[in-house]
Amino acid sequence: MSHNTFGHLFRVTTWGESHGTALGCVVDGCPPRLALSEGDIQQWLDKRRPGQSRFTTQRQEPDAVRILSGVYEGLTIGTPISLMIENVDQRSKDYSNIAASYRPGHADYAYEAKYGIRDPRGGGRSSARETAARVAAGGVARLVLGSGVKVRGALVQVGPHHIDRARWDWDEVDRNPFFCPDAQTAGLWADYLDGVRKAGSSAGAVIELVASGVPAGLGAPIYGKLDGDLAAALMSINAVKAVEIGAGFAAAALSGEENADEMRMQDGQLVFGSNKAGGILGGISTGQDVIARFAVKPTSSILTPRATVTRDGENTDIQTKGRHDPCVGIRAVPVGEAMMACVLADHLLRHRGQNGQISTAQV
Repeated sequence: MSHNTFGHLFRVTTWGESHGTALGCVVDGCPPRLALSEGDIQQWLDKRRPGQSRFTTQRQEPDAVRILSGVYEGLTIGTPISLMIENVDQRSKDYSNIAASYRPGHADYAYEAKYGIRDPRGGGRSSARETAARVAAGGVARLVLGSGVKVRGALVQVGPHHIDRARWDWDEVDRNPFFCPDAQTAGLWADYLDGVRKAGSSAGAVIELVASGVPAGLGAPIYGKLDGDLAAALMSINAVKAVEIGAGFAAAALSGEENADEMRMQDGQLVFGSNKAGGILGGISTGQDVIARFAVKPTSSILTPRATVTRDGENTDIQTKGRHDPCVGIRAVPVGEAMMACVLADHLLRHRGQNGQISTAQV
């Protein structure tokens, strides 16, 4: 299997399966002399870790990361950084009844159609368990970006229920199990997902990502568009079915006057009157916040029986047992943050490679 690596100068290769001994990643291209410890990475893995509330899978994984290479006396040395996370709470027997059948909505059929073989234990390589390695890599990417760039994510929709943006509070994101910036809506989601979980079903979600402090000039106008690479990175996350930048699909309903982010000089600095572009114009960052949203479909592994076929081509019904997220979008928030951080770190290094240093055109 190829295509396990993403990025150009900041390159990440992930490895491992859901129920294997361990999983992890190799981060290549990290500059030397950056202070890096396992704690710098663990803080982000703890946000993604399963089993922290009744609204996520009850698989108990500590997701403790180990740095195997690339660091000496607390500093990166410019060589590949290998990170490993052991799997300690696999229950492969939960998947014995689906080994010969395909789960509707899951990658089972497509995977086997391509490779002629698959690992049915938790979905193998196509499991969202793989995203733990991405979050680990994102911890390294944040160090490359430096403290001036802040990447944050929040859940803005679960099923049909949206947040009220007038109540947006970033501090609230860390106070509830949904990474929700609206305390009132978080309470509504709790009741809604309790019903979904008890019914043996699942729900989708929308995550919004905001990167502040991104300098102007990252990206390239044709095949190295910052928004193009960001969209590809977010679409590579398991269960993601749509990505939008800035106003996104809503821009189609706007007039040219409404969509254009007007500019003025203020105290010697260029400022924008709005940010419909999501901080990216012509594939290049403008210095405004980079804003992206992605939609996650409902978890495919559900308790409700669904019609399917076996590997032998026989019609049957399937009911997935085991421990699953009633809304996989909840734990996708730190994953989305990590992917945005990796893309921005890659483009930062690319820009330095071509231009020597970052543009000073800040907003």
